[in-house]
Amino acid sequence: MTLRLKKNDQVIVLTGKDKNKKGKILKVFPKKNRAMVEGVNFVKKSQRTTQKIKGGIVEKEAPVNISNLQLICPKCNKGTRIKRKVFENMFTRVCENCSEMIDKG
Repeated sequence: MTLRLKKNDQVIVLTGKDKNKKGKILKVFPKKNRAMVEGVNFVKKSQRTTQKIKGGIVEKEAPVNISNLQLICPKCNKGTRIKRKVFENMFTRVCENCSEMIDKG
């Protein structure tokens, strides 16, 4: 199965405590089917004191399941499903609503 979301894509969260929040994908974990999204799914983690970092409770971003994310089309500026079409011997991602080509590759 190929993932349809990539690093630096703008996405919207569909479910969960961060529903309707928008953000940019920072990192994708294809084997786990998850992605890190900027400003979404903060968790609290205990941090041990080191020489560089002061200890305490730290908030950091955690991965979100890709099924809970939807790509935002740059043209229609809405969350959309993605189709894959062949264009000049390459697969391209296409917005299902407005049929605008999102990117090549």
